[in-house]
Amino acid sequence: MSSAVSASSPAGAFWPLVLTASAVLMITMGVRLSLGLYVSPINTATGMGIAGISFAMAIGQFMWGASQPVFGALADRYGPGSSLFTGAVMLVLGLVLTPFVSTEFGLAVTLGLLVSAGAGAGSFSILIGALAQRLPPPRRAFASGFINAGGSFGQFVFAPLSQFLIAGFGWVTALYGLAAICVLTIPLSWPLRHKVEHPPSSAPDLGLRQQLKVALGDRSYWCLHAGFLTCGFHIAFLVTHLPGAVDLCGLPADVSALSLALIGLANIAGSLGAGALGQHYRMKWILTVMYASRAVLVGLYLLAPKTPATFYAFSIGLGLTWLATVPPTAGLVGKLFGLRYLATLFGLTLLSHQIGAFFGAWLGGLALVHFGNYDWMWYADIVLAVLAALVNLPIREPVPAHR
Repeated sequence: MSSAVSASSPAGAFWPLVLTASAVLMITMGVRLSLGLYVSPINTATGMGIAGISFAMAIGQFMWGASQPVFGALADRYGPGSSLFTGAVMLVLGLVLTPFVSTEFGLAVTLGLLVSAGAGAGSFSILIGALAQRLPPPRRAFASGFINAGGSFGQFVFAPLSQFLIAGFGWVTALYGLAAICVLTIPLSWPLRHKVEHPPSSAPDLGLRQQLKVALGDRSYWCLHAGFLTCGFHIAFLVTHLPGAVDLCGLPADVSALSLALIGLANIAGSLGAGALGQHYRMKWILTVMYASRAVLVGLYLLAPKTPATFYAFSIGLGLTWLATVPPTAGLVGKLFGLRYLATLFGLTLLSHQIGAFFGAWLGGLALVHFGNYDWMWYADIVLAVLAALVNLPIREPVPAHR
């Protein structure tokens, strides 16, 4: 029996496939994006120091990105099943082993390597790539947005859930609870396990090596990388250090958890909106507007009084673009280079995203240690957001034939 399935899926399979991928991303992203809530408890229990824990978290940001082109290439070659299963096992092991480590190196292995690479194996590039190969062109943009919304819903659910478990049962039990939930990604991934067989095409298959050569020689592809790198910087800084920023203002930890949850909730609307807009407007303009809006939002945040209402309003505004950049970025990669190696090529853009994320998480910790606040990080956020908006303008965006 062949382990592959046809690229053409019946109309009735749309929602089961989309909901399955969304549920997997809800768990992997929800767990990963709630880890900032564990920084203070781990520091209290181990005495590692904020800078050391931030560095381990920064390694995790990089590994989440570095794992995606690797697992994406495996998914392109053998089908998504092996990548999704391997990622689930790594994710569970990393969460279970974290309470047993007491050094920066140990934390870098558990949260930095196992958890982050495991979450990467069940993340955007693999899931969006798998769905794009199974759906007709007119439905891909909306499907990408819906899957992305699943990741945002995970943040909305897991941030307050983690805070509740930490406050009620301690951070160790909270991590074990997350590990138990991550086991569910194995049965959820079952409908996506097979490789897709594409019908014969008049266009030659360049092969992965040649396709990489073409992509890496394309200026538009590098512009996408540059914009996405700054996106990673913003997100990793906030998801790791927003609890610290709230604490500096003398506000309770519940404000941090609710702020992170509101980012996820708002990004559900942002992701669905980005997916819908991508069916009607040029994706590079969508990205330009999103990045520019971040510069405005951070500027308004710096001018506003630091009350719970300010953090909630800032979180909602930022949440509208939080990871809503993913559908248009993935869509542009597909437009430029086709779907055959989408998981690999989009995985590489996510690697750039996470290189930025590494510096966002790490430099945030260094800023706090050396300056006692995050002011210079906020200024860097504004500058990078403006640059990200500008770098998307020269992207060459093909117009698909079905429009």
